[in-house]
Amino acid sequence: MNAVPQTPHAQQGEEPVLVADQLAKHYQVKRGMFGHGTVKALNGVSFSLTRGKTLAVVGESGCGKSTLARQLTMIEPPTSGRLVVQGYDVAGASKERIAALRRNVQMVFQNPFASLNPRKTVEQTLGEPLAINTALSATERAERIAQIMRTVGLRPEHAKRYPHMFSGGQRQRVAIARAMILDPQIVVADEPVSALDVSIQAQILNLFMDLQDQFKTSYVFISHNLSVVEHVADDVMVMYFGSVAELGDKKTIFARPRHPYTRSLMSATPAIFESDRRIQIKLQGELPSPLNPPSGCTFHQRCPYAVERCRSEVPQLREVDGRQVACHRAEEVGEADA
Repeated sequence: MNAVPQTPHAQQGEEPVLVADQLAKHYQVKRGMFGHGTVKALNGVSFSLTRGKTLAVVGESGCGKSTLARQLTMIEPPTSGRLVVQGYDVAGASKERIAALRRNVQMVFQNPFASLNPRKTVEQTLGEPLAINTALSATERAERIAQIMRTVGLRPEHAKRYPHMFSGGQRQRVAIARAMILDPQIVVADEPVSALDVSIQAQILNLFMDLQDQFKTSYVFISHNLSVVEHVADDVMVMYFGSVAELGDKKTIFARPRHPYTRSLMSATPAIFESDRRIQIKLQGELPSPLNPPSGCTFHQRCPYAVERCRSEVPQLREVDGRQVACHRAEEVGEADA
């Protein structure tokens, strides 16, 4: 297999807590009455994540972000590739080992109301993971629940309440408390603030960052909001059509994106001050059909830099200007912004 692309923090010699090596997830779907097709929702994604760091995964709807989240949390097995968590290859691990690894990889979902059981109080919701995964007594579980509630900004009287009795921001605090109560090393957050008001978004993002400082938790933070990504991320992975388009340090990518798709995403980010605004790049056409992907680079039909080579040859991730980028013309892209 090809070498796993290293994020800048991994290059500093830190031991990764999570490694994805050519992860792929393909789904068989029906086409008409008798036909079948294959949707490559995830197609050879590789990266590493180090302790206490945040990798942001960005891209438009349908690029494979949520499919990747299901792979990382071991909800679904990959079609091919390797997932290594805390040094253990999930594919070859025993059921007991996978159960232990799942305890250390938790998830925060986009919609807190949908992810919480409406028939359970906060106390019951937070107590269930402890009862299943630990040998703590009832008294010790109650102490742990009270502790994590204080940590995420919930009051003791909230423990007896049901999800419908909370605001959206409070419900997300409950969801974060549920994810953190087992003290996981890795948290996968799938659009955790997109369903919240802007003022509440800032509070939840600051809570994520405070928890990371306190517990040294590693985050895979999935988002389509680049302003949020710029605030929370250490490294950024841009995905397009199930593959990695660009991967590198946040400052490097935001300063001068090298993939045309990354540049188009950056240009679409609203900015209050004129000095922060980028030249608008309007992509032509729509996303290709996942059942009939184009040859060569999957982005070439929408790319203003596309040449004949892009139509016939699939670009591989390679290092350009301090980041990994999958583009034949990466050296030329962005030079006008220099």
